[in-house]
Amino acid sequence: MSKRIRKAVFPVAGLGTRFLPATKAVPKEMLTVVDRPVVQHVVDEAREAGIEHFIFVTGRGKGAIEDHFDMAYELEDTLRRRNKSKEYEALMSDLPAAGATSFTRQQAPLGLGHAVWCARDIIGDEPFAVLLPDMITLPARGKSARCLAEAVAAYEKHGGNIIAVEEVKPEETHQYGIVARGKDYGATFEITGMVEKPPQGTAPSNFIISGRYILEPEIFALLEKHEKGAGGEIQLTDAMIHLAKTRPFHAVRFDGRTYDTGSKLGFLVANVAFGLARPDVAEGLRAELKKMLD
Repeated sequence: MSKRIRKAVFPVAGLGTRFLPATKAVPKEMLTVVDRPVVQHVVDEAREAGIEHFIFVTGRGKGAIEDHFDMAYELEDTLRRRNKSKEYEALMSDLPAAGATSFTRQQAPLGLGHAVWCARDIIGDEPFAVLLPDMITLPARGKSARCLAEAVAAYEKHGGNIIAVEEVKPEETHQYGIVARGKDYGATFEITGMVEKPPQGTAPSNFIISGRYILEPEIFALLEKHEKGAGGEIQLTDAMIHLAKTRPFHAVRFDGRTYDTGSKLGFLVANVAFGLARPDVAEGLRAELKKMLD
């Protein structure tokens, strides 16, 4: 029987240069989509999928992330004294349990694969999830499960390693990591190959790797070699390609949409999409958008 997925890694050491000057003093992961930091949206998704231990791979200048997931005594006391019970309860419901968060440093920006490797001693010998913090997800209309929950369900069915994927236009495949399709199971399919940013016209499919993974701990022995790939960085995709030679990989098609908040346009679209999904602001936002577009 497959081990349960208990731990998740959040690589949050990036500099956020595409959002300067906003990210000069504020980590990009703390920029808000509606009223929640991007990283909180990703942690919410992990909690909904049953994750119990949240591992943040940080860098210099990221102390605000650690503070965000800690007690804030002065603020909490002020809310209580002013009888702002709704705000206080919302704040406390977001607070992870004592000992449920770990923070480790990636001292140099050596790539996503290196960031995941930095969490090796905290993960230990068990399968784990990886969530890219720039990517936030909303389920399709009428659905409740976000992307990681669907990935966990796929892991419980197939075991091994799971990669969340989504379709893009064929002319866009050179911008992403791409998977090759094998046996189809409906919502999931067997992965028979992977390639990082293939030249235009050479991609084995138009399914891109979209930022949610469930990986077996054997990945760490491959990442430990510190072999550099695209961009001169240690790429997670390269290690997965090697792992796939001996271990099974399956893809899960997420029934919803992923928003890339690492780009300005993606960040703006995410704010609109998440705002329209919020009953408390959706009606007013829809009316304001209509005024702008008329």
